[in-house]
Amino acid sequence: MPEDVFSAILSRALESIPRSDQRRWAELYVRGLLTVDGKKTMRALANGAGNSVEQSLYQFITKSTWQCGPVRRAVAQLLSERLTPRAWVVHPLVITKIGEHSVGVERQWVAHIGRIVNCQQAAGVWLVSEQGSCPVDWRLALPECWTEHPERRRRASIPSHVDSSPPEQCGIGAVDRMASEWNLPGRPVVMDLRDGDPYAACAELNARHIPFVVRIDPASRFALLEPLQQPALADRAQATDVLTAALSRNCMPVEWYDHVTDTVRATSVGTMRVRLRRRRAVPAQLNERQELVLLGAWTSRNRRAPAEYWLSNLSRTQLGTIYRTAMLARRVERDLSEVTDGLGARDFEGRSFRGWHHHMTMVSVAHAAAALANASGAPVPSGVRPARVGVA
Repeated sequence: MPEDVFSAILSRALESIPRSDQRRWAELYVRGLLTVDGKKTMRALANGAGNSVEQSLYQFITKSTWQCGPVRRAVAQLLSERLTPRAWVVHPLVITKIGEHSVGVERQWVAHIGRIVNCQQAAGVWLVSEQGSCPVDWRLALPECWTEHPERRRRASIPSHVDSSPPEQCGIGAVDRMASEWNLPGRPVVMDLRDGDPYAACAELNARHIPFVVRIDPASRFALLEPLQQPALADRAQATDVLTAALSRNCMPVEWYDHVTDTVRATSVGTMRVRLRRRRAVPAQLNERQELVLLGAWTSRNRRAPAEYWLSNLSRTQLGTIYRTAMLARRVERDLSEVTDGLGARDFEGRSFRGWHHHMTMVSVAHAAAALANASGAPVPSGVRPARVGVA
C-alpha cells in the first residue's frame, strides 16, 4: 500500500483522538497489526516497532481515555464513501480462552459450535460490498456472572450503563447506534437469528424503520410464522408442511456470487407473505398485522424442504435482491477468516472492558486500510496473510 494512501486513511480514522502522542501510538499499533507475524500480543507489536515501547502501547490500549465511538464512526464513514456497502452484516465472534479473568469470559453454550466453550462472545457489525467488507463496530456480550458481580465489574472497569445481553441483542444495539448517530447511508441489516428470538429482534429493527434480512429457524421456540391466506395451525409439523408447499409454489432460481468459493451459484428460492407473532402470551412489540416476506432456499436438490429460511421486511418483488443481500454474509465469513483473524481480533490478552474495545477499534482501523487497499487494487501490506484460525 502506498505510504501516502495509508497515512491518509490513518489521519481520517484517528483524527478524533485528542492528543498527538496518542495518535502516534495508535499509528504504531495499527502498523504492528498489519505487519507483525503471528499472534498480535503487546510484546510482539512492541518488538516489531524496533524499540522498547511495550509499556507505552499497553498504556495506550488499556488505560488511555480516548473514545472508541468517534474512531469507529470515522472508519464507517470512510468505508461508506469508498466501498459503497450494500448491507450491514451482524456477525458473531467467539474468542476462546484458557483462564477466567478476561472480561466476559465464561463457560457457555455456543450454538454454532455446538458445545460448551470457555470463551468471550462478541458481535461485530460489518459494512459489506461485493468488493470487500470490514467490521466497524463491536459489542462484547457480558454474562450475568460479570454484570451482577460488583467486584468483577470493578476489576474489569465495566461501565455502569453496560448490562448483560446476548450477542444478537448486542448486535442490534450497535446497529441502532449506527443508524441513529453515525450519519451513514441506510442499508439492510443481515443477521442470523436461528438460535435467538426473531420476534424481539424484528420488533426492534422494525420500530427503528431499519430494513432487515434475518435467518431464522421456522420451528423457533420464541415465535410463530403464520402464512397469510391460511388458517392458524397449532401443529408444528402441519405448519411446516404448509410453509414448504407455499414456498415451492412460488419458487425461482436466483444467481448469486459466493465469496467463499469465488463462484457464481444458482439457488432455488421460494417466497411467501407471512406474519410473525410471539408464542407466549406477553404484550406485543411487533405490529402482528404487518406483512413480512419469508424466503426458503433449496441449497440441496435432495431435500424436500428448504435448507435455509430468511425473513425480511423488504418488498417481495425484490426476491433476487433479498437473497443476494443475505448471501453477503458469506463475504464476512471469508474476510473474518482471511483478514480479521490475521490482524489479531482474537489475540487481546488484557482483562479490562476498555482495553478490549480499544484493541478491537484498532483492528477495525487496520482492516479498513487492508480493505480499501484491496478495493483500489493497491498491494495489501505484506504482513497481512490469509489466516484460517478456528474458534474452538
